[in-house]
Amino acid sequence: MVQTIPAGIAKVLDRLHTEAAEDAGRWQARVGTTDPATLKAGGGDLVRLGEFYLAVTPDEGRLLHILARTKGAANVVEFGASYGLSSLYLAAALTGRGGRLTTTEVHPDKCAALRQTFDEAGVTDTVTLLEGDARETLADVEGPIDMLVLDGWKSMYLPVHDLLRPRLAPGCLIVADNIDHEAAADYLAFVRGPDSGMMTTVIGDLALSYVVQ
Repeated sequence: MVQTIPAGIAKVLDRLHTEAAEDAGRWQARVGTTDPATLKAGGGDLVRLGEFYLAVTPDEGRLLHILARTKGAANVVEFGASYGLSSLYLAAALTGRGGRLTTTEVHPDKCAALRQTFDEAGVTDTVTLLEGDARETLADVEGPIDMLVLDGWKSMYLPVHDLLRPRLAPGCLIVADNIDHEAAADYLAFVRGPDSGMMTTVIGDLALSYVVQ
Protein backbone atom coordinates (compact mmCIF):
# COMPACT_ATOMS: atom_id res chain seq x y z
CA MET A 1 0.00 0.00 0.00
CA VAL A 2 1.26 3.47 -0.88
CA GLN A 3 2.12 5.40 2.28
CA THR A 4 3.20 9.04 2.34
CA ILE A 5 3.54 9.29 6.12
CA PRO A 6 7.04 8.32 7.28
CA ALA A 7 7.16 5.22 9.47
CA GLY A 8 8.52 7.08 12.50
CA ILE A 9 5.67 9.60 12.41
CA ALA A 10 3.07 6.90 11.74
CA LYS A 11 4.21 4.97 14.81
CA VAL A 12 3.74 8.01 17.05
CA LEU A 13 0.36 8.75 15.46
CA ASP A 14 -0.82 5.22 16.24
CA ARG A 15 0.14 5.67 19.88
CA LEU A 16 -1.56 9.04 20.18
CA HIS A 17 -4.77 7.83 18.55
CA THR A 18 -4.86 4.90 20.98
CA GLU A 19 -4.33 7.18 23.96
CA ALA A 20 -7.00 9.60 22.71
CA ALA A 21 -9.53 6.78 22.35
CA GLU A 22 -8.79 5.50 25.86
CA ASP A 23 -9.07 9.03 27.21
CA ALA A 24 -12.56 9.57 25.80
CA GLY A 25 -14.32 7.30 28.29
CA ARG A 26 -12.75 9.03 31.27
CA TRP A 27 -13.89 12.42 30.05
CA GLN A 28 -17.40 11.18 29.28
CA ALA A 29 -17.72 10.12 32.91
CA ARG A 30 -16.20 13.34 34.22
CA VAL A 31 -17.89 16.08 32.23
CA GLY A 32 -20.71 14.38 30.34
CA THR A 33 -19.26 14.95 26.87
CA THR A 34 -16.27 14.08 24.75
CA ASP A 35 -17.16 16.49 21.96
CA PRO A 36 -14.01 18.54 21.27
CA ALA A 37 -15.94 21.53 19.95
CA THR A 38 -18.03 21.79 23.12
CA LEU A 39 -14.96 21.67 25.32
CA LYS A 40 -12.96 24.11 23.21
CA ALA A 41 -15.68 26.63 22.62
CA GLY A 42 -15.61 28.57 25.84
CA GLY A 43 -12.03 27.96 26.90
CA GLY A 44 -13.10 26.96 30.39
CA ASP A 45 -11.07 25.54 33.24
CA LEU A 46 -11.47 21.93 32.14
CA VAL A 47 -9.81 22.67 28.84
CA ARG A 48 -7.09 24.71 30.52
CA LEU A 49 -6.22 21.69 32.65
CA GLY A 50 -4.75 20.22 29.51
CA GLU A 51 -5.99 16.73 30.25
CA PHE A 52 -8.21 16.09 27.25
CA TYR A 53 -6.78 15.15 23.88
CA LEU A 54 -9.21 17.21 21.74
CA ALA A 55 -7.86 15.13 18.88
CA VAL A 56 -8.64 14.88 15.20
CA THR A 57 -9.84 11.50 13.99
CA PRO A 58 -7.60 9.45 11.70
CA ASP A 59 -9.76 10.45 8.71
CA GLU A 60 -9.58 14.13 9.65
CA GLY A 61 -5.83 13.87 10.08
CA ARG A 62 -5.38 12.20 6.71
CA LEU A 63 -7.48 14.93 5.11
CA LEU A 64 -5.17 17.61 6.55
CA HIS A 65 -2.18 15.65 5.28
CA ILE A 66 -3.67 15.31 1.79
CA LEU A 67 -4.59 18.99 1.60
CA ALA A 68 -1.14 20.16 2.67
CA ARG A 69 0.64 17.73 0.40
CA THR A 70 -1.40 18.29 -2.74
CA LYS A 71 -1.22 22.05 -2.28
CA GLY A 72 2.55 21.84 -1.94
CA ALA A 73 2.33 23.94 1.21
CA ALA A 74 5.64 25.32 2.42
CA ASN A 75 4.63 27.60 5.30
CA VAL A 76 1.78 26.22 7.43
CA VAL A 77 0.39 27.76 10.61
CA GLU A 78 -1.81 25.84 13.04
CA PHE A 79 -3.87 27.37 15.83
CA GLY A 80 -4.44 24.77 18.55
CA ALA A 81 -2.09 21.79 18.68
CA SER A 82 -3.51 20.05 21.77
CA TYR A 83 -1.41 16.85 21.98
CA GLY A 84 -0.13 17.06 18.42
CA LEU A 85 -2.10 14.64 16.27
CA SER A 86 -3.05 17.18 13.62
CA SER A 87 0.43 18.69 13.85
CA LEU A 88 2.04 15.37 12.98
CA TYR A 89 -0.22 14.80 9.97
CA LEU A 90 0.74 18.25 8.71
CA ALA A 91 4.43 17.79 9.49
CA ALA A 92 4.43 14.51 7.57
CA ALA A 93 3.28 16.41 4.48
CA LEU A 94 6.11 18.93 4.86
CA THR A 95 9.01 16.70 5.92
CA GLY A 96 11.66 16.28 3.25
CA ARG A 97 10.33 19.16 1.15
CA GLY A 98 11.76 22.05 3.13
CA GLY A 99 8.35 23.03 4.48
CA ARG A 100 7.72 24.52 7.91
CA LEU A 101 4.88 24.16 10.41
CA THR A 102 4.34 26.71 13.16
CA THR A 103 1.85 25.47 15.74
CA THR A 104 0.46 26.96 18.93
CA GLU A 105 -0.69 25.70 22.32
CA VAL A 106 -1.62 27.62 25.45
CA HIS A 107 -1.40 24.92 28.12
CA PRO A 108 2.11 24.36 29.54
CA ASP A 109 1.58 20.66 30.28
CA LYS A 110 0.48 20.04 26.73
CA CYS A 111 3.47 22.01 25.45
CA ALA A 112 5.82 19.81 27.45
CA ALA A 113 4.18 16.71 25.99
CA LEU A 114 4.28 18.20 22.49
CA ARG A 115 8.02 18.78 22.65
CA GLN A 116 8.56 15.14 23.58
CA THR A 117 6.16 14.00 20.85
CA PHE A 118 7.83 16.06 18.13
CA ASP A 119 11.24 14.79 19.22
CA GLU A 120 10.02 11.18 19.22
CA ALA A 121 8.54 11.59 15.75
CA GLY A 122 11.70 13.23 14.42
CA VAL A 123 10.02 16.42 13.23
CA THR A 124 11.79 19.04 15.34
CA ASP A 125 13.49 20.42 12.21
CA THR A 126 10.09 20.93 10.61
CA VAL A 127 7.87 22.07 13.50
CA THR A 128 8.09 25.20 15.65
CA LEU A 129 5.93 25.19 18.78
CA LEU A 130 4.81 28.55 20.17
CA GLU A 131 3.64 28.36 23.79
CA GLY A 132 1.07 30.85 25.07
CA ASP A 133 -1.85 32.91 23.81
CA ALA A 134 -1.87 32.63 20.02
CA ARG A 135 -2.94 36.25 19.67
CA GLU A 136 0.47 37.11 21.09
CA THR A 137 2.71 34.26 19.96
CA LEU A 138 1.65 34.48 16.31
CA ALA A 139 2.22 38.22 16.10
CA ASP A 140 5.70 37.84 14.62
CA VAL A 141 5.22 34.76 12.45
CA GLU A 142 6.66 35.38 9.01
CA GLY A 143 4.64 35.17 5.82
CA PRO A 144 3.65 34.41 3.23
CA ILE A 145 1.49 31.72 4.84
CA ASP A 146 0.04 29.28 2.33
CA MET A 147 -2.05 27.11 4.69
CA LEU A 148 -3.76 28.01 7.97
CA VAL A 149 -5.44 25.44 10.22
CA LEU A 150 -7.85 26.69 12.89
CA ASP A 151 -8.62 24.10 15.55
CA GLY A 152 -8.30 25.85 18.90
CA TRP A 153 -10.97 27.74 20.81
CA LYS A 154 -13.77 28.60 18.41
CA SER A 155 -14.25 32.11 19.79
CA MET A 156 -10.68 32.91 18.71
CA TYR A 157 -10.97 31.84 15.08
CA LEU A 158 -11.78 35.31 13.81
CA PRO A 159 -9.20 37.16 15.97
CA VAL A 160 -6.47 34.74 14.87
CA HIS A 161 -7.52 35.12 11.24
CA ASP A 162 -7.51 38.91 11.54
CA LEU A 163 -4.05 38.85 13.10
CA LEU A 164 -2.60 36.72 10.32
CA ARG A 165 -4.57 38.02 7.34
CA PRO A 166 -1.89 40.48 6.14
CA ARG A 167 0.50 37.52 5.89
CA LEU A 168 -1.84 35.08 4.12
CA ALA A 169 -0.65 34.52 0.57
CA PRO A 170 -3.05 34.72 -2.36
CA GLY A 171 -4.25 31.16 -2.75
CA CYS A 172 -3.81 30.39 0.95
CA LEU A 173 -6.00 27.52 2.11
CA ILE A 174 -7.74 27.97 5.47
CA VAL A 175 -9.14 24.90 7.22
CA ALA A 176 -11.43 25.59 10.18
CA ASP A 177 -12.66 22.61 12.22
CA ASN A 178 -15.87 22.33 14.28
CA ILE A 179 -17.28 25.27 12.37
CA ASP A 180 -20.85 24.32 13.27
CA HIS A 181 -20.29 25.42 16.86
CA GLU A 182 -22.01 28.61 18.01
CA ALA A 183 -18.73 30.17 19.15
CA ALA A 184 -17.42 30.06 15.57
CA ALA A 185 -20.47 31.81 14.11
CA ASP A 186 -18.74 35.17 13.68
CA TYR A 187 -15.85 33.58 11.79
CA LEU A 188 -18.17 31.61 9.52
CA ALA A 189 -20.27 34.69 8.80
CA PHE A 190 -17.14 36.62 7.84
CA VAL A 191 -15.61 34.03 5.50
CA ARG A 192 -18.97 33.57 3.78
CA GLY A 193 -19.48 37.31 3.43
CA PRO A 194 -19.02 39.34 0.25
CA ASP A 195 -16.08 41.31 1.62
CA SER A 196 -13.95 38.40 2.84
CA GLY A 197 -11.88 38.07 -0.33
CA MET A 198 -12.36 34.31 -0.09
CA MET A 199 -14.24 31.43 -1.60
CA THR A 200 -15.61 29.22 1.18
CA THR A 201 -17.39 25.89 1.33
CA VAL A 202 -18.57 23.92 4.35
CA ILE A 203 -18.43 20.14 4.40
CA GLY A 204 -19.80 18.63 7.59
CA ASP A 205 -18.24 20.62 10.42
CA LEU A 206 -15.26 21.71 8.33
CA ALA A 207 -14.97 25.07 6.55
CA LEU A 208 -12.51 25.28 3.67
CA SER A 209 -11.62 28.76 2.46
CA TYR A 210 -9.44 29.84 -0.45
CA VAL A 211 -7.93 33.32 -0.20
CA VAL A 212 -8.54 35.03 -3.53
CA GLN A 213 -7.11 38.43 -2.57
